[in-house]
Amino acid sequence: MSTVKPSLKILLCAPRGFCAGVVRAIDAVEQALKLYGPPVYVRHEIVHNKYVVEDLKRKGAIFVEELSQIPPTTAPVIFSAHGVPKAVPLEAQNRQFFAIDATCPLVTKVHREAEVHNRKGRHILLIGHEGHPEVIGTMGQLPAGAVTLVETVADVANLPDYEANTLAYVTQTTLSVDDTADIVNALKMRFAGIFGPHKQDICYATTNRQEAVKQVAPQVDAMIVVGSPNSSNSQRLREVAERAGCKVARLILRKNDIEWNDFLGIQSLAITAGASAPEILVEEIIDAFSERFEVSVTSVSTADESVFFPLPRNLKDLGIL
Repeated sequence: MSTVKPSLKILLCAPRGFCAGVVRAIDAVEQALKLYGPPVYVRHEIVHNKYVVEDLKRKGAIFVEELSQIPPTTAPVIFSAHGVPKAVPLEAQNRQFFAIDATCPLVTKVHREAEVHNRKGRHILLIGHEGHPEVIGTMGQLPAGAVTLVETVADVANLPDYEANTLAYVTQTTLSVDDTADIVNALKMRFAGIFGPHKQDICYATTNRQEAVKQVAPQVDAMIVVGSPNSSNSQRLREVAERAGCKVARLILRKNDIEWNDFLGIQSLAITAGASAPEILVEEIIDAFSERFEVSVTSVSTADESVFFPLPRNLKDLGIL
């Protein structure tokens, strides 16, 4: 006896998934493997997505947390998209490693901003999440004590009484746009002359994906953000969905992670993906729902993205486009 499947309308957010910085970082590892063969060493996960990391491991990438874990080698050593403290390339140089810096150019932009403010004698407030590799990398561009981390509006009230014209702020690139705006407003209220970036540090991809979620989340019974739990931009997308009024918002990496009881009785579902999540995982989750529901899929586009970043210079110099 055949069972009639319930209908499910899926709204697919666009843009979603890989951003230009993630594409560049993964391509750097792929091209290094193609040019030099395995192994290729990568300091920290190249991007925060378990599926991507496992796929690169199978191809011959070896992931380490510190350069001290790498034996003497002539193999390429790649720095992840999140950026690294200045001590890391220095250590690589001292050990005569062939280092390839796959730091996202938008993260490098924040590093340069911080360095400029430091040269002008300003103390820097970094809006971000403690322990995130991007934050560690940005703080590590400057001497100890030159940067103070600010995570919340409450932290702003607890800051010392700096002179405003000797103060500047930069931000992690993968934060909640709304949360960051609240913190920046609090900083400007307390330190009227504080210096900030000419253009916001939160990257275009983070902003665009959050805007798409804000528009779609109120229209559906549930939302899935495809991404890894350790991905900051993916976690922020889930939070944005909840705040926009979606009662069931879940961060899911693979179809086996779906808790089906969370989706009982739904008639509409939105799906997006964090900037480090490949499209194949979105397709996998749609297929999983298709097994249980009669699915119709509609794409909802809120922005066009055409950003491209070339490969790191020492790969580009070898004629790899």
